Amino acid sequence: MSPRTARTRARLMAAVALAATLLGAAGCTSDGPSAASGGSGASGSSGSSGSSGGGPKQQEYKEGRLRVLASSELTDMEPVLKAAKAATGVSVDFTWSGTLDAAEQVASGKADGRYDAIWLSSNDYLRLRPEAASKLANETPVMSSPVAVGVKPQALARLGWKPQEVTWSAVEEAVAAGKLTYGMTDPVHSNSGFSALVSVASGLSGAQSALTDADVRTAQPRLREFFKGQKLTSGSSGWLVTAYAKRGDVDALVNYESVLLSMNDRAKEPLTVIRPKDGVVTAHYPLTLLTSAPAGARESGRLLTEYLRGDAAQKAITEKTFRRPVAAGVAPAAGLDGERRRELPFPGSRSVADGLLASYENELRRPSRTVYVLDTSGSMAEQDRIGRLKSALTDLTGSGSSGTGERFRDREEVTLLPFGDKVKQVLTHVVEPGNPGPALEAIRGDVGSLRPEGGTAVYGSLKAAYQHLGQGNADAFTSIVLMTDGQSGDKVQDFDSFYAGLPEGQKHTPVFAVLFGDSDRKELTHITELTGGRLFDATDGNGSLDGAFEEIRGYQ
Repeated sequence: MSPRTARTRARLMAAVALAATLLGAAGCTSDGPSAASGGSGASGSSGSSGSSGGGPKQQEYKEGRLRVLASSELTDMEPVLKAAKAATGVSVDFTWSGTLDAAEQVASGKADGRYDAIWLSSNDYLRLRPEAASKLANETPVMSSPVAVGVKPQALARLGWKPQEVTWSAVEEAVAAGKLTYGMTDPVHSNSGFSALVSVASGLSGAQSALTDADVRTAQPRLREFFKGQKLTSGSSGWLVTAYAKRGDVDALVNYESVLLSMNDRAKEPLTVIRPKDGVVTAHYPLTLLTSAPAGARESGRLLTEYLRGDAAQKAITEKTFRRPVAAGVAPAAGLDGERRRELPFPGSRSVADGLLASYENELRRPSRTVYVLDTSGSMAEQDRIGRLKSALTDLTGSGSSGTGERFRDREEVTLLPFGDKVKQVLTHVVEPGNPGPALEAIRGDVGSLRPEGGTAVYGSLKAAYQHLGQGNADAFTSIVLMTDGQSGDKVQDFDSFYAGLPEGQKHTPVFAVLFGDSDRKELTHITELTGGRLFDATDGNGSLDGAFEEIRGYQ
């Protein structure tokens, strides 16, 4: 993967969505920002902030406060960090990020001076970056959680599986036979998805040591069969859980064991959590100090790490988050199977890891069909909003040096549906494998021709988007991206009635809405909640439009 284009992006939404799931299960509360905001807020209990790369500027270092770039699922550590502050005097200022994006920030030097430490689910990908070695002072595992498969009881009974005997090969065979469907996060954006991809590739290739290109080639035919069963994708573990609950027609989830067990803690129909017999890839959550951190921060990091590895904190961690303790004298929480599993080999080089990701993105996964419902009303002429929209969409067409996840995927069907008083055009292009240039160039041309004029017919345009998607390939990840800078001029009741009458399969198409300009938060929240989508904030101070569009890519 080539270094990501430096962009401001709103990441807090993923953190808050997961917090609602996990902290709610543990009976804890957070006074951070609302899930719809995409903005930032401070937790009064631990001193941790919900700032993201697209939010307020990262705080300068202050004695007793540790600035940490962290995986978003660590929002569930709130009660433990509150106790840590009371015991050590150390507060944590979090900035949430995807694991692979955080690795890029560290390796490129962008984290120097901005953060004192990183706390990611894993440093495995970061270790593949030789330039990152000098950036890390030390790393200490705090807890662990393996990738697992959560299966509905009826699916388990139908398959006749004994949970302790299930292998990744058995999962692939069930999928290939059309007997199992599942959801999984996007490995390009989420470490749980990346770890799942490595787990499956290792299990299906029979690799006994670090994954090689040859192992990936060996596993590729069966990997292609395996991913035919993926019916849900997501850029974050939290939204995946929410989407799974709304859908109801997916048999299983591939995610961290801790996420699945936390989900079970409040579910009417708990999943059977399976750690495949042939091995797993485990997240060890190392708290890692950076060499650029000032001496005071390094001391704060040492105190916090010692506390978190102590028996009292380890007991609290496993009981509240269902992660496994690293302290030998602390027993795992009830429900955590104590039988050991082999740790599957991680890719031996960055080229192998990136090759695996590129293969998933452009060959293995189901293709995407996306309709971009774009407000090109007269108000888009204000403050060069139309120019920002054009720039954000043009970025998604990539360039010759674009890496995995930086442009529209091979086999993707991209539809632009600009609207004003009504839909102006429906412009569809398919990115052909091996020859993406013509489609990408055509999209650039269509984007360049967008002109701001007319009113704001949001709901009528959404109806047109659903009608368009109903006419094509059903075996694809379908989604709608809505960008508007104002309030709709047509009636919400008409759209609600239309949506209620859609075939059940079409109701599974989410709308990902982007707050921009003077758009109505209440209106867009209603649309995303109705359709099972998510709201992204690109208003001033909360993020950029190109950052929001890029983040949405993990959900398509």
